[in-house]
Amino acid sequence: MENMFNCLCSALMERENKDKFLKGEGLQLMNLMLREKKMSRNGSLKVLDHAVSGPDGKENCNKFIDILGLRTIFPLFMKTPKRKKRILSSDEHEEHVLSVIGSLLRNCKGTQRQRLLSKFSENDFEKIDRLLELHLKYLEKVEIVDKEIDSQPRDPEVDEDEEADNNYIKRLSGGLFTLQLVDFIILEVSITSEEIKQRVIKILNLRKASMKTIRDVMREYAGNLGDNGDTDWKDQEQSHILSLVDRF
Repeated sequence: MENMFNCLCSALMERENKDKFLKGEGLQLMNLMLREKKMSRNGSLKVLDHAVSGPDGKENCNKFIDILGLRTIFPLFMKTPKRKKRILSSDEHEEHVLSVIGSLLRNCKGTQRQRLLSKFSENDFEKIDRLLELHLKYLEKVEIVDKEIDSQPRDPEVDEDEEADNNYIKRLSGGLFTLQLVDFIILEVSITSEEIKQRVIKILNLRKASMKTIRDVMREYAGNLGDNGDTDWKDQEQSHILSLVDRF
């Protein structure tokens, strides 16, 4: 079954397949699998992530909210399932869930976006608390990787640019990619509500953490965006992220 889900993920990298997935009610099927809490939930989460990602996932994002997908994805965000109920590691699970929410924030407008943003104010801002919990978790992971990189002797046969690229990839796989997802969501929701922003500041202060760290993470992310062959998308995304940083 996992091979089938992996094939679907590969197919959904093409725009026309995302359209076919939407018309074939693939989102409804993935949503149903996620709610059933069976082993298929692991694969369906990965497929959902691929279906809504990127600018080509806009229609899938809006449809996912229309079919009440927020009721499915946010319980998975608030609590990572126990190991016996999943194949994915806890880090992989959190990465896919955060990626889905990040894609929804990027692609949804109007009513769908308002429905999404309202989730972060529910139940005394519990989802903001969860975001900051994940921020601190993955920041710690990245700091450990950074110390390992700093302690390694430099290979004289590798030029500086190649070494920098290798170190960045190592940091991404060590937790930076998920940290970027978390911090992007924090920025997106914070600029929409002064109450949410103050909640973020309060928790950061209590944990002796800094808003500057979030800004630095997102500036680095903006500076390392790939374009996937679409330079217009890259320029727009960079501009949007830097605008979020300035307003945070």
